[in-house]
Amino acid sequence: MKVSFDEKHIKWGLTAFLVVLCSIIVFFAIYRIDSVNKVLGICVSILTPFIYGLVMAYLLCPVYNFTVRGVYSLLNRRKRVFSRSLSFSKAVGTFVSITVMLVIITGILWMIIPGLVESITKIIKILPSSMEELKAWLDVKLTNMPEVKNVLDGWINNFTKNAIDFVTQTVLPEYSSIATKISEGVIGVLNVIKNFFIAIIICVYFLNSKDTFAAQIKKIILSVFKKNTADEILQGAAFTNKTFGGFINGKLIDSLIIGIICFIVMSIFGWEYTLLISCIIGITNIIPFFGPFIGAIPSALLLLMVDYRQCVYFVIFIFILQQFDGNILGPKILGDSTGLASFWVLFAVLIGGGLFGFIGMVVGIPIFAVIYAYVSRAVNGKLRKRGLSTALDEYRVDSYSVKNRDVRKMKKGGK
Repeated sequence: MKVSFDEKHIKWGLTAFLVVLCSIIVFFAIYRIDSVNKVLGICVSILTPFIYGLVMAYLLCPVYNFTVRGVYSLLNRRKRVFSRSLSFSKAVGTFVSITVMLVIITGILWMIIPGLVESITKIIKILPSSMEELKAWLDVKLTNMPEVKNVLDGWINNFTKNAIDFVTQTVLPEYSSIATKISEGVIGVLNVIKNFFIAIIICVYFLNSKDTFAAQIKKIILSVFKKNTADEILQGAAFTNKTFGGFINGKLIDSLIIGIICFIVMSIFGWEYTLLISCIIGITNIIPFFGPFIGAIPSALLLLMVDYRQCVYFVIFIFILQQFDGNILGPKILGDSTGLASFWVLFAVLIGGGLFGFIGMVVGIPIFAVIYAYVSRAVNGKLRKRGLSTALDEYRVDSYSVKNRDVRKMKKGGK
């Protein structure tokens, strides 16, 4: 008798074997979690250039596609066909994309590093005088509250003393270990630079071969799954790409505009650390929900070291800027790219940030949006099969309407 894998008992046997195998793997992964983390760390370290390259290529895809389409249309206008027009267009698109990326990275570093060095130097110079001015201001304002004044004076004196003790007792005696850590840091920086240049090469290959890779993946999916299942997988992949691309690219453009507006306004009013603070506000604005607060707090403290009035005006300006971003600019650029309510946005940011830090806070929203969309689709599909409505309003309970309360009371009294 010929055995077929479509038979019921064979399928159940394979399913049971896979369940047992997965259970054993999960048990040993939990039991040897330290070894698993070590192996994962080694794998991530090896794959770091590939991860960097794929992320670069994904972010540069819009620039690459726009350039390739423009150059290709220009070369083939008026029905003139050049044999190598597509290859030339891809070469120009690659050059433009990599140039745009390098210009952006160089510009950010050029704006942040000199401003950061200047800020640290200036803070070190003005810190003692700022502390004395703060104490004098407290003496005047808290004349009638001596207990509060003594507590604040103690905090200021402890801060100054701890700063001096840190330099004299920690930094100077640990000079050799600090030098060792600096040398290790230099090696780490060189390793990052090496990975960065390898990532650029991978990015170039991926940009020029992405259509081939997409065709190969589609071919595999269609060969493994049934047509309906394959179509659903491909539609899901397209939806995921649209959600991620729309959100991340839109958020980058939105943050760039916010940084430029911040720079213009601070330059007009002549506030200190204009370039540095504008970069901080623009970069942290990439983080949804908490980004404005993360960038505003250190920026306000920097201005507080110079002039408390600048700090107050800056806080007011940031509040207005974020209202403009949240209610006007952000919706215009991002639209409804995620389809999530405010509660789920906060939930996704907190969970993503808690698990994966800064990266998790950024990509948490599109990931959760995709999960939310698939769950909603599955729930709506089940409801349709049972002949029920998928409209959310059909399931709302209006507990605030006076009419509904009266109806419920009448029903209760009738019983």
